[in-house]
Amino acid sequence: MAYLAELSSLTDELVTLVTSVSRQDPRYNIYLESSLRHLRHHSNLRTNQFDVQDQLAGWEERFRVHSRELLADALHTRLERLEAHSNRWTPDILHFLLQLSDQPTQKTDLSALDALKEPEPELEPRITWAEIAKEDGWLEDRALWQRTNFAGDSDEDEEHGYDETRSDVSGESASTSPSSTDKYQRTVEDFLVRDDGRAELQNVLNIQAWRCTGPVRTEDGRLQKTQISDLQVLREVLFMLGGQPTTLFDSAGDPAPNYQLANVSWDSFKALLSSYTELGKTLRSLRIFAKADHQIPLIQVFQDSVQKHVLGFEHRLAEIQTRYVAPEQDAVASLVGIFAELKPSFANLSALSSVVEVVHQQRPIHPFRYLELLFDAAGEAQAVGRNAAYNFLASIFFDCLQVYLRTIRLWMEEGKLVENDKTFFISQSSAHVALNNVWNGRFKLRQTRNGLLHAPHFLQPAAKRIFTTGKSINVLKQLGRYENLRRQWTGKEPGLDYFTVCSTDELGLCPFHDLFQEAFDRWIQSKHHATSATLRQVLFASCGLSSALDSLQHIYFGCDGSALDAFADSLFRHLDTLSPAWKDRFTLTEITQEAFSDHADSHRLAAYVESASVVRNATAARSSVRLSLPSIRLTYRLNWPVQLILYETSIAAYQAIFTLLLQLRRGTYVLQRQWKAVGSSPTEHSGLYCLVRAKLLWFCNTLYTYLTALVLVPGIASMREDLRTAVDVDDMINVHSTFARSMVEECCLGSKLQPLRDCILDILDLAIKLEDARRAETIHQTEVLQETSKLSVSPSHSRPRRSVTAVYVKTDDDEEGAEEVDDVLNRSVMGQKMTYGETLKAIHADFERHLRFLSGGLRAVARATRSTSASKWNILAEMMEVNISDRDQSAF
Repeated sequence: MAYLAELSSLTDELVTLVTSVSRQDPRYNIYLESSLRHLRHHSNLRTNQFDVQDQLAGWEERFRVHSRELLADALHTRLERLEAHSNRWTPDILHFLLQLSDQPTQKTDLSALDALKEPEPELEPRITWAEIAKEDGWLEDRALWQRTNFAGDSDEDEEHGYDETRSDVSGESASTSPSSTDKYQRTVEDFLVRDDGRAELQNVLNIQAWRCTGPVRTEDGRLQKTQISDLQVLREVLFMLGGQPTTLFDSAGDPAPNYQLANVSWDSFKALLSSYTELGKTLRSLRIFAKADHQIPLIQVFQDSVQKHVLGFEHRLAEIQTRYVAPEQDAVASLVGIFAELKPSFANLSALSSVVEVVHQQRPIHPFRYLELLFDAAGEAQAVGRNAAYNFLASIFFDCLQVYLRTIRLWMEEGKLVENDKTFFISQSSAHVALNNVWNGRFKLRQTRNGLLHAPHFLQPAAKRIFTTGKSINVLKQLGRYENLRRQWTGKEPGLDYFTVCSTDELGLCPFHDLFQEAFDRWIQSKHHATSATLRQVLFASCGLSSALDSLQHIYFGCDGSALDAFADSLFRHLDTLSPAWKDRFTLTEITQEAFSDHADSHRLAAYVESASVVRNATAARSSVRLSLPSIRLTYRLNWPVQLILYETSIAAYQAIFTLLLQLRRGTYVLQRQWKAVGSSPTEHSGLYCLVRAKLLWFCNTLYTYLTALVLVPGIASMREDLRTAVDVDDMINVHSTFARSMVEECCLGSKLQPLRDCILDILDLAIKLEDARRAETIHQTEVLQETSKLSVSPSHSRPRRSVTAVYVKTDDDEEGAEEVDDVLNRSVMGQKMTYGETLKAIHADFERHLRFLSGGLRAVARATRSTSASKWNILAEMMEVNISDRDQSAF
């Protein structure tokens, strides 16, 4: 209860002091009850004394860090003294003082502590010189202050003027001057001259009175301009150029029309001020740009350069002002002379201002637009012979370029990009990219809306090498070879600054553009060459690029003819026997791996048939090279580093060439099958058959020779050599892609040569048609012989149908498939309206017609194009023309 009573009493006193409300006021009880309720039920904890000690210790440490040792010692001493007098409220009091503190490190004055000390009582009165003089009688002893004549009366006294009269005067002066006691008690303040400065203020007001003088009308009613002196105009001009507000010029820098220089005509004065106005507006635009808030580092460095040169011009103005404020010699206030003195410095700032003005007019622009304008302005200044402006702009350009080079250097040396940097012309994809697509999918060249490269125009010739070098660094990091590359960078980076590029006397006549490009190429090459060479060596030596090319060329180009024959013969046997195994993925893969096992890794090799293009009818599939063979696909899995060079589009070109070679093999295989004659004699059309068969074999062999000897072999050799000498990965990709495209064109597989390709396939289909007709005729003759021999052959000695009808015996053992083919051919013969001889003549005529069309088409296409493939097409046309016959084949 004592606590509540004390709390109530203290709260009553607190409310009275704070609110100043009398106890009779109804509001008093409301304030009192509210205060008591909050004090009784507050949820605030007591002050943490340890936290207070930590804060005080922190302040002491901060004082010492900021070299306030005396302040820290004073705080430490008083805290130690406070420990002897502390109570339970001490932490609260100290916490309250900490909350009231406001920058004690800067605002605390130790001298204020002296006011807290109690004055020391004087134990005894102090004695003064006045009391001593009064006590000793100095004031009454007049002779004490007289000069003493130590030489007596002599001529020297008269010569030097030491006489009694002077001593008397000195005595009187001593008696009337302040006492020696007063002299020893004087301070510095006693010697200060009290002056209110009214005279100086009035002088200033008189000098500046022209600012407040309004225009005066003359007798004829015209306004008379206020006359001002040269020095006043010069002061206003210098202040205006320094960016200060003036009376003679408004805020925009235009001269006020109410003032005129004394003894000078208005037109001359106006022309002179207009010249200064041009300077002022130029400087104003530069100051506005220098004070603007920019967040992009590339603009900030240009802004800093502008501010630095403007500040240098202001220092020049300060030197001129010093000559007139504190002249060391006579100076003439000449506006024309000052303008001539400032003009060389202003010429450089004017060139810089033109760059800023162009950027201001073209907003919004790219941040590197400043670099482009500086580059162009420096080149123009050099071209017209303004060497000072050229050196000035070129130095600023290289200073600003260093910021852009930091991003390029980071990309070319570490393969990294500055996060959220929209000024660089390379961007990184945020999506996950597979390793085999890291070269083209992870990083992209940033482009504008117009499709142009987002980079300064003077860097665009080297943008590809910059882009390639950074990508090479990332690939080497993925391969674990980046550290080896860093150890190779032992040379010093070529300089790329103003003194390195433009200060050589021997290159004084070279255009700035050429000087920069040469220096920048050296700078790029120092980083590009080593990186690209290292990656190329790693791809060939460690990633198996060379062995992968060997495997692909054996699989798709048939470099080993025996391997291709092994694959083709197995495939064709399944086709000829109408076996569905030829389109079975597992069977086809097994055949492929067995055929090419000596030239490729079998686990990487697979084969399949495209279900969308496969022909369901087995008979139709074997009767044409168009229907079955193009659907066969061979795949060879490559390592992801090799896939960086060998694109899928190039592998598709390989597949197209493989299909053509397989179709040629099909035609040759059909014509060269070996049959053994069993009890039959040559037919009457054997001569025509042999002629047509020979021409078809010649065509297949000639075309195969052209493809291998004239197209693939030299193309592969050239491609391999170019890959070895390629500068970087992009060049390697371009070499291989160009090789694949040229092989497709030279093999007559291009889109423009589609009619010629169809003509070739028609001729190959004639080979299958020829052999089918031959086989059908043999079956027909066998059946005729069988019918005539039934009368002479005993039934007990009759043989199976297959043994009788098969005049030719195949080398394989698939008799069931052969019988099915024979039945199909027999039915086709019975349904034909043409005889065997007519069929042979038709095949021969079609061959001649297709051959003429192919030869003429190749000639026409070769004449119509300028590609390197035209010469090859001409050679193929000449090879085809050899076997074109002009004779009438009616004799056959």
